[in-house]
Amino acid sequence: DEGPGKEGKYGPYRQSERKDIYKKYAEQLVENGKAYYAFDTAETLDFHRKDHEEKGKTFIYNWHNRKKLSNSLALSPEETRAKIEAGEEHVIRFKTPHEETMHLSDQIRGNIEIDASLLDDKVLFKSDGMPTYHLANVVDDHLMEITHVIRGEEWLPSLALHCQLYDAFGWTPPVFAHLPLIMKPTGKGKLSKRDGDKMGFPVFPLSWESSSGYREAGYFPEAVVNFLAMLGWNPGDDREMFTLTELIEAFSLERVHNSGARFDPEKTRWYNHQYLQQKPDDVLATLFMPLLQEQMGSLPEYVDHQYVTSVVSLVKERADFVNDFWELSSYFFSRPESYDEKAVKKQWKDHTPGILKEVSGILSNIKNYDSASIEEGVKQWITESGKSFGMVMAPLRLVIVGGLKGPHLFDILALIGREESVERIKVAIEQLP
Repeated sequence: DEGPGKEGKYGPYRQSERKDIYKKYAEQLVENGKAYYAFDTAETLDFHRKDHEEKGKTFIYNWHNRKKLSNSLALSPEETRAKIEAGEEHVIRFKTPHEETMHLSDQIRGNIEIDASLLDDKVLFKSDGMPTYHLANVVDDHLMEITHVIRGEEWLPSLALHCQLYDAFGWTPPVFAHLPLIMKPTGKGKLSKRDGDKMGFPVFPLSWESSSGYREAGYFPEAVVNFLAMLGWNPGDDREMFTLTELIEAFSLERVHNSGARFDPEKTRWYNHQYLQQKPDDVLATLFMPLLQEQMGSLPEYVDHQYVTSVVSLVKERADFVNDFWELSSYFFSRPESYDEKAVKKQWKDHTPGILKEVSGILSNIKNYDSASIEEGVKQWITESGKSFGMVMAPLRLVIVGGLKGPHLFDILALIGREESVERIKVAIEQLP
């Protein structure tokens, strides 16, 4: 565990602080005949590119034309030295071996054959004194004793060059694994930040300080780890849920797919829902309390941690995120300010106020005001009075919660209490036509 903010034996860590290291190794390649100085100007190279394009060809700087261009392979040592001493701008290019078929190994894609004669002589060290990614990558990974290089498949075309560089230095290459890209939810192409912005889900979960990420969206870290692991990988069986320990034990690069994995926003929500259901109610209540205070300001005295825990236990099944709790449970903390218009139109009949007044009387006389006793008392009255359950239960839910959805009605009545239950019936009868 080391880096720019925590020094260790592998520093320095910024490329700008390692320029001398890169230059040393670039010069070493030149001295050993593995690389060369190139003095071609940008204008010259641009001319060759355009000339080839006009002929329907692609200009490649490599073995078949390097002796015809301005570089230390075409110039004498004296001419080369004179140009360098005169301060003429130059780069260092890799002298790509071409009389071979390369046999490369990738942990995900297996054996790969490359015709080296088709490769170009990549620039390793630029005229501004900085390395290109290719040289810096190989030198840094070797000096920092990297054993596995795991990166996106867009770097697969660079694998041949990187392996050639390891060979040129006489170093043992690390194990390479090129991961499949994460694809758009629909259509073609890889997932982009624009897709996330358009469809309403975060794309960069690690950028939490300055932009909205999965944490702000309400995702649990373990859910994010789980669904990311399942993008382009499977354990070989039908398991989908893993603890971090289980994931470490089950994961292998060999089971990573070699084709792109389509990102499914709904599946990410499913994962978070599963992890939310697994969390203890009191833990979820602790997470919900700050959101509750944002909605209500100062909390009433009865809204303590135990009360919120009881609320959470009733509504969590319908939630994907802790952020969903308020919308699912607001009626536990304050009586409805309005009633669902469609529900009122369908359920509120001329006889409804009279029925609810009788229910109010039943609730007032129940001795032990708990869910089971309330259910027993109300259902007994419905049966004895000859009314249908639909005539009673739907309107009762409407006046208690403001709509027709929610957890078990008798659990709600028990939790908000007798006095509040009776008062809500009274208020609704007064307000509804």
